[in-house]
Amino acid sequence: MKNAIALSLIFQIIFVIWLSKEPEIVETYYSNGIYPVISQFFRILFGWLPFSVGEIVYTLIFIVAIRYIILNWKRIKAFPWSFVRNVFVVLAVFYFTFNLLWGLNYYRQPIAERFDIRDSITSQEVVDLAEELIEKTNSIHFQITRDTAQMVQVPYDRNEIFTKTIEGYREIEKELPFLKYRHPSLKKSMFSILDSYMGIGGYLNPFTNEAQVNALTPVFRFPVVSGHEVGHQVGYSKENETNFIGYLVTSKNKDIYFQYAASAYALSHCLSAIRRGDEEKFQELFSKINFGVQENYRELYEFNIRYANPFEPIFKSIFDTFLKANQQVEGVRSYGKIVELMVGYHEKHPIGSELYGN
Repeated sequence: MKNAIALSLIFQIIFVIWLSKEPEIVETYYSNGIYPVISQFFRILFGWLPFSVGEIVYTLIFIVAIRYIILNWKRIKAFPWSFVRNVFVVLAVFYFTFNLLWGLNYYRQPIAERFDIRDSITSQEVVDLAEELIEKTNSIHFQITRDTAQMVQVPYDRNEIFTKTIEGYREIEKELPFLKYRHPSLKKSMFSILDSYMGIGGYLNPFTNEAQVNALTPVFRFPVVSGHEVGHQVGYSKENETNFIGYLVTSKNKDIYFQYAASAYALSHCLSAIRRGDEEKFQELFSKINFGVQENYRELYEFNIRYANPFEPIFKSIFDTFLKANQQVEGVRSYGKIVELMVGYHEKHPIGSELYGN
């Protein structure tokens, strides 16, 4: 039996590779068929709990695995191939469960098709969008502070931000029904210190459908990260797509602090893209940003520096490999591809036509 389960991993991989080339099948029968039922079941089951069941399970699995290796070390050395087989049995079960409960969403139709927008852009279009976002971000910033030099202090705690994020999804559902979100399961990670050192803002537990957000994330950035993780729960796996969803749902929130967080977030992605190719243009644009907005960016920078560590590149390399294995050929760079989606979206929905503020 163990041999059969271990060998099933090969056939599972072949099947998933075939499905990855059939996004219409995944979209119809999984993302809009099986997945919503499964995900809502787990959110009903665990969402009401104030702590993460998934993180407790991860901890117990880690402890049990270490204990097993210690207690059976002599047997492992004596029968190494038996141990390797057992490892592949675990991997086969993990791979099957991961794909069934959430992972197949990696292969659904691109979200750009949902919005009927293009996802190819030019450098000038990124600059144009950045200039529009600078104007919008400065405007919202001044509405809040009445002082271009004052940093925005978001007046909500993280639980209040969770509540407002959920309310934002209920509002955006009226315009975009495919982002319907029921039975919330949005929680602060119990491993937030570790998340910070690993450079993780949040993650979805695919086995319990609980969305965990790093509780140490500066409040200024917390709304967009929360929106991002719920984007995973509603069935989008690719990071550029959930970055875009997080931006969109936060920018359309009725709360002006959320609008500010979203606009500054979008601007930071545009500026990062520009800086990679034209440092001089980046400096020119950055100088146009209100000093108070720059102070919010400095808060994020100092947070990242505080938790910087020599092992973070290793963590990012591991996550990069995971993303590439799930059809995100850009790896961790896919996080930055939100710029392409924003340019395409705002081509159809110009920033200047939006109403924002209280």
